[in-house]
Amino acid sequence: MRKFDLIVIGSGSGLEISADASDAGWSVAVVEEGPFGGTCLNRGCIPSKMLIHCADVMQTVQNAASFGIHAKVERIDWPFIVHRAFEEVDAEAAMIERGNRQSPNIEVFKSRGRFTGPKTIEVDGEQLTADTILIAAGTRPWVPEIPGLDRTPYITSDQALRLPEQPRRLTVVGGGYIAAELAHFFGALGTEVTIIHRRSLMLREEDEEVSRRFTEVYQRRFNMVLEAQVSGVSSKDGEITVEVTTPAGSKSITSDTLLMATGRVPNTDILEVSKTGVELDQRDYVKTDEYLQTNVPGIWALGDIVGRYLLKHSANLEAAYVTNNILDPANQVAVDYHAMPRAVFASPQVASVGLTQQEAEGRGAAYVAATYDYSDTAYGASIEDKDGFVKVLADPESGEILGCHIIGSDAATLIQEAANAMRLRLAVDAITQSIYVHPALPEVVQRAFGQLPI
Repeated sequence: MRKFDLIVIGSGSGLEISADASDAGWSVAVVEEGPFGGTCLNRGCIPSKMLIHCADVMQTVQNAASFGIHAKVERIDWPFIVHRAFEEVDAEAAMIERGNRQSPNIEVFKSRGRFTGPKTIEVDGEQLTADTILIAAGTRPWVPEIPGLDRTPYITSDQALRLPEQPRRLTVVGGGYIAAELAHFFGALGTEVTIIHRRSLMLREEDEEVSRRFTEVYQRRFNMVLEAQVSGVSSKDGEITVEVTTPAGSKSITSDTLLMATGRVPNTDILEVSKTGVELDQRDYVKTDEYLQTNVPGIWALGDIVGRYLLKHSANLEAAYVTNNILDPANQVAVDYHAMPRAVFASPQVASVGLTQQEAEGRGAAYVAATYDYSDTAYGASIEDKDGFVKVLADPESGEILGCHIIGSDAATLIQEAANAMRLRLAVDAITQSIYVHPALPEVVQRAFGQLPI
C-alpha cells in the first residue's frame, strides 16, 4: 500500500487544494478517470456557454428586423461550432493534466478510484492511503426509469454538447436550467424543439414571477408539454416516440433525438464512499460540517458532491476555505455562503441571489417587494426587451437586501451588483444612493430597488 500526505479525488476545484498542498511540500495523489478540469470545463459551464453564444448571435440576426436591419443566415456550420468550443476546452484540460504530472510532489492516477475501507482507495488494483483525503468527484446526469428507455437511444447533457450532427427534431425531457439552456442552443440554431416537463412552470427554483414569465416566453419559442408524465418511449427506423399523459389527455411526440435533462446525482455510489464510514444525506450527497470536514476526521469534501450549490463558483469558494482548513488546522474558518448568485444562460437569461418571495413567505420573514420592467428604462426600451424585469425583496425595517431576481438581457451580469451589496451586508440605499450611468441597462436594477416602500 502506498501512502501520501493527501489524496484528492476529482480534478475540478479540488486541484486548488492539491496545488497549495504540493507547494507546502506535501506528497499528493490526484485520482481522476476523465479529462482534467472537472464537469465545468469539460461537460458543463464552459463549453455550453461557448455554444450558447452562437445561439445568441443567431437570435441577434433573427431579430435584426426590429431595428430596421434586414439580414438572413445562409447556413449553419455545425461541425465548426462544436469544434470551436471543444478545441479550446480539450487543450485546457490537457494543459491542466500536464501541469499536475510535472509537479514534483503530485502523482496522477488516471483511472477510476473506489474506497475499500477507511482512508483506503483502490486505483487500478493499487491501494492508496493518506491521513487527509478530499472527495471532490462531482455529480453525473440522472435518468429516471421509464418503460422502453433502456431500448431507446437517448442523450444527456454529457453528450449533447458534442453531437457530430445537428438534430432536426429534438425532444427535451426536463424543465430545469439544463433543459432551458440546451433548448435555447438547439432551437435558436434551427432544431425543432419540444419540451416535456412534469410541472406547470419551468425553473421552479426561481422566484415564481420569474418562472412564470420564463415559461410564457418559452411557450412562444418552443413546443411545450407541461404537467406531463412520460409513460413510455420507443424507437423505430431512426424515429423516437415519447408517450406522455397530461391533464388534457395522452399524446405521442416524435423526434430524431431525445435529451434527458432530468437532474443530477452524486458520484458517491461509484466511489463506494460508504466504505469509509463517511455519512451521506438522504439524497446520497456527502454530509460535512461548516468547515467541509466529514464525520471521519481527515476526510473532507467540496463541490457538487456536497450538494449545497451545484455551481462552479460555489466550489471555488469552498476550495479556498478547505485549503485554509486543511493546511492551517489551528485557524479553521466556517464557509460563508451568504449571497450565492446563480444564472441561467438561456434566452431570456435568468439570474438571482438571495430569497425568492415564496421562500420569504415560507420562513415567515418580513419583507417588501418591488419590480421594474426593462422596457421602462431608456436602454431597455432601445434594445426592445419587452419581457425583462427585475424583482427585489428587502427587510422593511432594516433595509437589508433579502433577494434580487432578474429575467432579461444580460441578467447574469446585472445580478452581480446586487450580489456584491448583499455579500457585504449593505442595505438598499447602497444601490439607490449610487450614481448610475444614464442611459445604461443597470439603471433597471437601481429603479427596482427605488420602488421598495421603505
